[in-house]
Amino acid sequence: MRNKYENPLTSRYSSKEMSYIFSDDHKFQTFRNLWIALAKAEKELGLSISDQQIQDLERVKEEIDYQRVAEIEAQTRHDVMAHIKAYGELAPSAKGIIHWGATSCFVTDNTDLILMRDGLDLILKKLKVLIKQVRDFAMDYKDLPILAYTHYQPAQPTTLGKRASLWLYDLYMDYVEIQRRRDLLRLRGVKGTTGTQASFMELFEDGDKVDQLEDLVVKAMGFDKAYEVTGQTYSRKVDQEILASISSLAQTMHKMTNDLRMMQHQKEVEEPYEKGQVGSSAMAYKRNPMRSERISSLAKYVIQAAGNGALVYATQWFERTLDDSANRRISIGESFLAMDAILDIAINVSQGLVVHEKMIEKNLKAELPFMATENILMEAVKRGGDRQELHEHIRTHSQAAAARVKDQGLSNDLIDRIIADPAFGLSEAEIRDLISPEKFVGRSPQQVERLVKEVIDPILQDVEDYHAQLHV
Repeated sequence: MRNKYENPLTSRYSSKEMSYIFSDDHKFQTFRNLWIALAKAEKELGLSISDQQIQDLERVKEEIDYQRVAEIEAQTRHDVMAHIKAYGELAPSAKGIIHWGATSCFVTDNTDLILMRDGLDLILKKLKVLIKQVRDFAMDYKDLPILAYTHYQPAQPTTLGKRASLWLYDLYMDYVEIQRRRDLLRLRGVKGTTGTQASFMELFEDGDKVDQLEDLVVKAMGFDKAYEVTGQTYSRKVDQEILASISSLAQTMHKMTNDLRMMQHQKEVEEPYEKGQVGSSAMAYKRNPMRSERISSLAKYVIQAAGNGALVYATQWFERTLDDSANRRISIGESFLAMDAILDIAINVSQGLVVHEKMIEKNLKAELPFMATENILMEAVKRGGDRQELHEHIRTHSQAAAARVKDQGLSNDLIDRIIADPAFGLSEAEIRDLISPEKFVGRSPQQVERLVKEVIDPILQDVEDYHAQLHV
């Protein structure tokens, strides 16, 4: 339909896999799986539930009549009750035991945690693929000198691979944090209306059985543990921490693509440009970094969306208030969808980066003479030159060369001026050797190699399997 708003995250950006995770079908199917797990556990622990009732629930669990649910919700003004009643109509023998002893948050909160677990798993898989590609790029160009910047002003040279290693290490830190949040994730469990498990104590009159009930449900839903204590909801601090970790990854992607966009401006590194791609509707010659710009655009959304988690958590009252619900329906799902889109685009960009080595060399040579003067000065003094006198020669030549570049738009001839100055006592070959770019990159190649060997490669053993599974 074209006559109502459609979320571009699902229609334009996010993958089918992530869209499915946060879809109505997956969400409400999970509701029903939770109700079945609860009924099975209650039956196992002695409540009066028959095998036939369980079978009936399982037989129709995938038959979700959204029209009927909407009709019931219009009457009850309660979304969970609408799903309970609609499910009971499909399995009338079991309608009396669906949701037995539970509160709405048994399905809503446990489902949200399951969806976030599945979403984090997909993010981690894609992040590993991206890390592998940035790792390979860093290793390929670990020895290629490139002009480095501080304050976006020319500074000492680095290598292109070393610059990429800055992105790589940030991505690694994000991976570690997201994996940690994934590993800490638990189920809300079977906690009752205000988290006291009072309703289940009424059913079983036995605290050990209530503990067993929770353990059975938690295991059935693929978790090891439930949170030890909750109110009606699990602590919304969990949402805040997860959204913060996703925001951190978005920040890394924004920084990385800022760097790529500036290098594309300098004609040094370009994102892939496909045959037939149009850079501008007016300027046919343009090759815009549109994919990096799209990442930056989506990253801004993810970064700001994380504030919702903090606000929701900070403003909860006692055991829970409902002012979290509408916000969470939007902020959590959309953060995952946007992050998924960012990773898909980044995987595409990073596997096709185009490096223009001649432009990198040209840009470096335009600035390197100024940076090389200290090496020339030191070598000339070793040969018996007067340090103060030679310093003044360099200052005079540097100012003249800078004026030539800035005021006349000509090339930097500082090295030619020094070669022609007999005060330095160095041959042209000796001076050219002193200003070789490789002499100015320090331990950049070794730093890249060490990072890859000691930090990155240990987390990438299964990355090829992940890459084969992804549709990007």
